Amino acid sequence: MQNRTTVVGAGSWGTTLAILLADKGHQVRLWVYEKELAEEMQKSRENITYLPGHRLSDNITITSSIKDAVSDSEIIVFVVPSHVARGVIREVSPFVSKDTIIVSATKGIENNTLMPISEVFKEILPKPFHKNLAFLSGPSFAKEVVQKMPTAVALASYDRKTGEIIQQAFSTDYFRVFTNSDVIGVELGGALKNVIAIATGIADGMGFGHNTRAAIITRGLAEMTRLGIAMGAEPATFAGLSGLGDLVLTCTGELSRNRTVGLRLGKGEKLKDILASMKMIAEGVKTTKAVYALSKRYDIEMPIPNEVYYILYEDKDVKQSARDLMNRELGEE
Repeated sequence: MQNRTTVVGAGSWGTTLAILLADKGHQVRLWVYEKELAEEMQKSRENITYLPGHRLSDNITITSSIKDAVSDSEIIVFVVPSHVARGVIREVSPFVSKDTIIVSATKGIENNTLMPISEVFKEILPKPFHKNLAFLSGPSFAKEVVQKMPTAVALASYDRKTGEIIQQAFSTDYFRVFTNSDVIGVELGGALKNVIAIATGIADGMGFGHNTRAAIITRGLAEMTRLGIAMGAEPATFAGLSGLGDLVLTCTGELSRNRTVGLRLGKGEKLKDILASMKMIAEGVKTTKAVYALSKRYDIEMPIPNEVYYILYEDKDVKQSARDLMNRELGEE
């Protein structure tokens, strides 16, 4: 396979996908936002900052120029934080041809518009291009994928043929891609689970046990599904890889940045100090604000994300949040 493929974003996940695609024979261009990091990676053939210890093969070209990165690409993979996605999409859009397939691996919701990233793409790109969009999500820690540990993910698209092309382009003997037609469901699963992971981390940091963790994951999934249905998603999607799969991984895995934020909050640290000490972004912190607003817009009861919001943005005491969740009015499951 000799696809000309660009990966936009060189964090741990973007770098991992670049390595995976290069191993499959793609000619990969990896766009790096920081010019200094791009130069360092060109010299060392390694992303020492975000994915140390993994060599970048010779068929990965590193650049900090958007034009050089995306011109003439057959596949463009977006792996940028959700809060900068709109700006990067605008930068890339002049260089996209009618046949280019765009894959978004960004997990999040735009805070000021409350749009899932798919809606941002559709707002910026011409309507005939929408059939070329696909969205990759699911339980996939970069560190494990780059070590070629068996992983399964979901790929949603508006057009079946587009989904099948990307399924073939990305699948390996350790990275299995399942197609899905529920774009909004796959996207919301990948975004909302980060908020529940913060809640799980808080409970773990407070010293609560497995019962508590199981309760948060299960009730969190119910709340995710409620909002998803209100926004047009299929309920079954939340029982799949991009829903339950990613939720379990992010709520229990030691590599989870969002769970780590919660863990440290539960132990008494302040959010600003936690974020200042982290090199990589925990998407759930910003997503919490969007989910809180969406729950109000759609009049959906989401007590767990709401308490995470109060802890993050109103400095509510974690012990009081736990008490308030457990003392809510009793009801049916």
